[in-house]
Amino acid sequence: MAIGAVNQCSRSRGFTMIEMLVVVAIVGIMASIAMPMYFQNVTRGKLIDGTTKLADFKIKMDKYFADNRTYLNGAACGVPNPVVTGADYFAVTCGPPGPVPTANTYVLWSSGIPAKGMSGHRFIVDQTDAKSSTGPAGWLPGVGCWATRPDGTC
Repeated sequence: MAIGAVNQCSRSRGFTMIEMLVVVAIVGIMASIAMPMYFQNVTRGKLIDGTTKLADFKIKMDKYFADNRTYLNGAACGVPNPVVTGADYFAVTCGPPGPVPTANTYVLWSSGIPAKGMSGHRFIVDQTDAKSSTGPAGWLPGVGCWATRPDGTC
C-alpha cells in the first residue's frame, strides 16, 4: 500500500450527531408552525356545524311565520329547538339566553358545546337577518357576520 493512501474499508458510514441534530431542529420548527395552523383549520371546520344549523333553523322560523303570521306557538318559538346529537358541535336555541321571542321578533343562538372543544363560540341571528358572533379568548367578535377566523373575519 502506498504512503498516504486511505483504506476505504475502515471509513465509517452514516450520519454524524450534528447532522441528526440539524434534522431534528428543522422538523421541530416545521411542527411548531404547522400544528397551530392545523388545529385552527379543525376548529374552523367545526364552526360550519354552528352556522349551518343556525341558517337552517332561521329558514324554518321564517317559513313558520309565512304560514302562521307569527313566530310564536303559544309562548314558545313556532319551531322547536333542534335536538342535539352526539355528532353535533353546536346547540341551537330560540330565545333565551337572548330576548324572549314575540309574535314579530326572535333571536336564534348557536352555542358551542364545551365537551366538543367549542366552548365560547356563539353565533346569533334575528328575524331581520342581523348576524353577529363571539368566540373564546383570543377571538375577535364578528360584527354583522359570523366570524370563522380568530381575527373576526367572516
